[in-house]
Amino acid sequence: MVKTLSLCLILVGTNCWAAKPAEAPPRVNGQRIVQHLQGLSEYGKNPQGGVSRVAYTAADRAGREYILGLMREAGLAVSIDLAGNLVGARAGTDGTLKPIVIGSHIDSVPEGGNYDGDVGSLGAIEVAQTLNERGVRLRHPLQVIIFENEEGVMLGSTAIARGADAARLNTVSQSGKVVREGIKFLGGDPDRIAEARRQPGCISAYIELHIEQGAVLEQQHVQIGIVEGIVGILEREVSIEGFANHAGTTPMDQRHDAMLSAARFIEKFNLLVTSVPGRQVGTVGWIKAEPGAYNVIPGKVRLGMELRDLDANKIKALFDQSREAAEEIGRLNGTTFHFSSEDISAPALTDRSLQGLIAATAKRLDLSTKLMPSGAGHDAQEMANLGPIGMIFIPSVGGISHSPKEFSRPGDIENGANVLLGTVLSLDLAKGLR
Repeated sequence: MVKTLSLCLILVGTNCWAAKPAEAPPRVNGQRIVQHLQGLSEYGKNPQGGVSRVAYTAADRAGREYILGLMREAGLAVSIDLAGNLVGARAGTDGTLKPIVIGSHIDSVPEGGNYDGDVGSLGAIEVAQTLNERGVRLRHPLQVIIFENEEGVMLGSTAIARGADAARLNTVSQSGKVVREGIKFLGGDPDRIAEARRQPGCISAYIELHIEQGAVLEQQHVQIGIVEGIVGILEREVSIEGFANHAGTTPMDQRHDAMLSAARFIEKFNLLVTSVPGRQVGTVGWIKAEPGAYNVIPGKVRLGMELRDLDANKIKALFDQSREAAEEIGRLNGTTFHFSSEDISAPALTDRSLQGLIAATAKRLDLSTKLMPSGAGHDAQEMANLGPIGMIFIPSVGGISHSPKEFSRPGDIENGANVLLGTVLSLDLAKGLR
């Protein structure tokens, strides 16, 4: 597939954006995208100025109805697949070609913002509407997919790309509903969800527009981020066993203090992650001590550690070093460390030819670009199981996300949607792409 996509780059210097070379390149209606963002923000609106449109809630379902209406207005044939995803389809002129897929999600975290997922979803719908209004027919079929429950467990994209197992379907979601109940609530069918799974190689490409959710683009005054890959994530729960005893009567040199071991481990973990060059990150995000009293030496501590990087080998090496450090700390303090079973999502690298196509499109639009990793997870990493993926980032003001204060400027949103549109058009006209 990489060899096939490399043919796209041959066309970048020509008028590959246009159905008819004499015409001006199509542009999205940026004001309309902002109006649609404002309309969507009414569903799950909270007093803080953001939304709590958690998957499987009434607000989520109402927001999806709003989106379905926009998809129909854009000339898409709409449906809800068995996993509960919203799918808008537009036929191509060549029935032998595989679809180009674009989209994102509209569910939010509790007390979230109005841009995470929404920009990519409404940007994708705007691309379809612009093509429809301009009468541009693509050779490839176009699909706009709004994935369900991205913020919880990326359920919708996982079901399409790898299948959703019983354990995942039977977990309790943030809405309070069991996932399988939530899928039914949205119009899917959890009993037939296996039929939603697609086969590897069934798409030409998947391209997702998204806010950066960090501050790099804004701080460096760059307009478009070209994502080189979505990081892999390793999560482990660490249990540290010591011995609970009286805090006032137990001498310092006779203690088996699980909290002290935890503190030493957290510091060592940070030192290990920062000791090697690269963009890897490591976090201890939570900690709980037992029994949790002022006058009792903690006999047990549990904490959650996480590692992220584009390189799976680096993640493994840092984790192995962390385990070795834990054993040494345990011997020093008379405590024992236990690590939970592996919970890791593999890194998903974007297609290099798609990176080049996005860069060339941005250049034609006189937009500055930066190649960068995505430190957050996205539906694109699941879609990488089906075909080549590309991601386009736009700046997030202040680097704020998952917050009512999340914001991206209208001009940046319009830029990102125009890059998405131009990339789709160039990709569609690439000779040899199936």
